[in-house]
Amino acid sequence: VCLASSSSSLLAFSFILPTPTTRAKVVSAASLSPAPAFYSAHNNNNNNNNNIRTYSSIKSTILQTKGNDDDDDDTMSDESNPIQVSNIQSRTLEELVEYASSFSAANGLQVEVPGGSDDARTKKSYVTAPISLLPQAYPMSEFRRATTLAAPFNELVDRIGRDGEFLKDTLRDVRGVDEYTGKLLDLYEEIYLGENKGMEWGKHARNADRLGILRSDYMLHQSANSNETGEYSLKQVELNTIASSFAGLASTVANLHGFLTRRKEGELANFLGENERAVMGDDVEAVSNAGNQLERGVPESPAMVRIPAGIAAAHDRYRERFVDASDESARQPVVLFVVQPNETNTVDQRLLEFALWERHRIPVVRMSLAEIHARVTLDEDDGRLTLDGGGEVSVVYFRAGYAPTDYPSGYDTTTANGSGIEWLARERLERGIAAKCPSMGYHLAGTKKVQQELARAGAVERFFPPSEGDEAAGIRTAFAGLYSLGDDANGEDMAAVREVLFGDGRSRYVLKPQREGGGYNYYGDDLAAKLRDNCTVTTEGKSDDGDEADVELSPTLSEFILMERLFPPQQRAILLRNGQVEGTGMTISELGCFGTIVASGEGDVIHNEYAGFLLRTKFSGVDEGGVASGFATLSSPYLC
Repeated sequence: VCLASSSSSLLAFSFILPTPTTRAKVVSAASLSPAPAFYSAHNNNNNNNNNIRTYSSIKSTILQTKGNDDDDDDTMSDESNPIQVSNIQSRTLEELVEYASSFSAANGLQVEVPGGSDDARTKKSYVTAPISLLPQAYPMSEFRRATTLAAPFNELVDRIGRDGEFLKDTLRDVRGVDEYTGKLLDLYEEIYLGENKGMEWGKHARNADRLGILRSDYMLHQSANSNETGEYSLKQVELNTIASSFAGLASTVANLHGFLTRRKEGELANFLGENERAVMGDDVEAVSNAGNQLERGVPESPAMVRIPAGIAAAHDRYRERFVDASDESARQPVVLFVVQPNETNTVDQRLLEFALWERHRIPVVRMSLAEIHARVTLDEDDGRLTLDGGGEVSVVYFRAGYAPTDYPSGYDTTTANGSGIEWLARERLERGIAAKCPSMGYHLAGTKKVQQELARAGAVERFFPPSEGDEAAGIRTAFAGLYSLGDDANGEDMAAVREVLFGDGRSRYVLKPQREGGGYNYYGDDLAAKLRDNCTVTTEGKSDDGDEADVELSPTLSEFILMERLFPPQQRAILLRNGQVEGTGMTISELGCFGTIVASGEGDVIHNEYAGFLLRTKFSGVDEGGVASGFATLSSPYLC
């Protein structure tokens, strides 16, 4: 089964959550295994029913990509016909899979299997997380660039989150068509800007520190004008400011890949070399002989050191500012993890919790928004957030709350009938003196509309003036083409729309909503149809090719942005599900770089650094279907 496609895509990656079923025998679409759930790697996890796509439908899509490609090495697992992988001996492949399965069990590279009932939830079981068996080649220069950009992007988010005028102006069209983003903006205005309820309402929140655990996601991209050199450059897919996840599991994958590539170095040389040539082209030999051999290979991710250090910095600040050190009876404040009910990505979160205790002796308490509404109180006088069992909260860390489905009781917070309790809990936490990760301003800074607005000329410079050096120019080099579909759409934006409607632009753009969690983007014909359905085109007296046609955008498009589609290099990979080979074929990857920042209410930056990486790899022949993204795995970069 060929998994390669002539056109790679910009996409939000998702992971298949393994189920303890037998492997699929891919003979026809009818013989595929039962459908496991999907959960998003884009943020924390996505357990809502609106983001579920059956595994069978994904494999059916993959099967349809075979076309006339004769590459027989691209296969899905079939127990009657073991997979053969180019440049890897069968015995070596078996040993690699055995190593990966054992390493995963020994080091917690696992995800929780969802229970079917409350009873089942008390008997937890775990399986190996979806991973790529081996790392993917990645240019050392672009990896370094991504890590260098972490601190500037951290500070950019902090400055945006404090600029109420910018956020209100940028999101004014979105709030009218996206109830969720509108609610966030309403709360931001009330708490931080003093609107509607007065400045007293948000006084504690404005005095609280801000903590950011951010992740900027990138793809390597070969633009039209780089075809002569064949070089790939780093382009930002998006900047995640809430529930940026998989730091723990990704660090373990990097350790696994480092072990495998060193332990089986000679046997993997040809396989890794083929992927290096796919990324580096003719430069691969020059790079190999450039004297940087010590840096080649899989780097170690510092995520499980630096992310806990960022949380600890905010926690320690809270203790210094608000806990009386002379009071021996005072209890140690806790870090509150806000999680989804029936969480499945627990191992990744627990790795962070355990590191906080092991390295900093900081305790963690986990609650859903509904539990917080019932069990956490706010002292209006001093802003302290207190648990029902005693003890106060120093840091609120959101691993939930990033999607409308995290607020199932609705938006009405004015009645006492149980509606709106999740929003009431979110508001209560935001108004407290504890550091929030993220604060409401940081959360809004991560919206797609803000990302698009930053691509406008002069927008980044608003936050990094020339007097501060060349930070703005460095940030701008990572931007892909981003275009507005709101009332502020200019000539350049409309030119992109016309390309989709009247030209071949449907293959060069992707339509992205404000939604987090992946699975909501539009590509190709779906993109063109979505624009046609939401544009009024007047051609009377105009040319037939659309160059002179009048195009009016529907207000419903305000919640979307149009983005340049990225074309990363395709590399061979072996993808595992439930500890077994699920398939091998050509894949594309997305690099995520974590960063942590702690800033005071007045804007003083106390802590700001790069904090680790992850790489996600998926078969290149599958776009998002508008529902879920496809079969993707945790991987790691092999620097070359």
